[in-house]
Amino acid sequence: MQLAFASLTDQGGRQRNEDSLGDFSSERLFYCIVADGAGGHGGGDTASAIVVHTVLADLRYLTMAELPPTGDRLANALAHANANIVEEQSHGPPGLRDMRSTATLLAIDRERRTAAWAHCGDTRLYCLRAGRIAAQTRDHSMVQEMIDAKLISAEAARHHPRRNVLFAALGTLDALNIARLDGTFGLLPGDAFLICTDGLWEYVEDATIVATLARAANPSGWLDALAHEVRAHAKASHDNFSAYAVWVA
Repeated sequence: MQLAFASLTDQGGRQRNEDSLGDFSSERLFYCIVADGAGGHGGGDTASAIVVHTVLADLRYLTMAELPPTGDRLANALAHANANIVEEQSHGPPGLRDMRSTATLLAIDRERRTAAWAHCGDTRLYCLRAGRIAAQTRDHSMVQEMIDAKLISAEAARHHPRRNVLFAALGTLDALNIARLDGTFGLLPGDAFLICTDGLWEYVEDATIVATLARAANPSGWLDALAHEVRAHAKASHDNFSAYAVWVA
């Protein structure tokens, strides 16, 4: 199974980019992660960097042990990142004590032709197949609860004043909600994944995600089109935005 992928990160209208992203690939396995930090005073970028470094180190171990990626194993890697953030909160500078990060992690097993993912917070994963969104992560947020209760629509949630209220993020001693795919997801030729922070999906409707994919020649072109949508519709002070695009050839 052949894969093509591209990544994008943009500071947006902020003074600091608190997003981090990274990927790792072997002959058989491919991993990518996007993390969105929060906390100010350097805390957000520190938290998101801890997540990426911890997770990729754990996944390299899985690769060496030839363990196939599953949702549970990916969730364990995110839980390890949570513990490392908490450790740094305790022993690092005072400005890091409130740092948090959301994250979404995708794994693809080329040999088994399967994918798995896990996430915490409102960094999202979309899987597109045959011109529609076939799978999508569910945000750990107040507005997601409002959508589930049919109080607001998914599109209205993008600009709701309480959109940034999260019910889960990495960097907490409390009970942690890490969602994961149950088992694995069978892949088909033409499948495409988008993993992105809320700084991107807030300004790009689902129909636009599908339409820009249909017009794109490659993953990089898809991300460029999505970034254009953000810049066209966002306020001058808009958030950082980051993403991976992964295509199954």
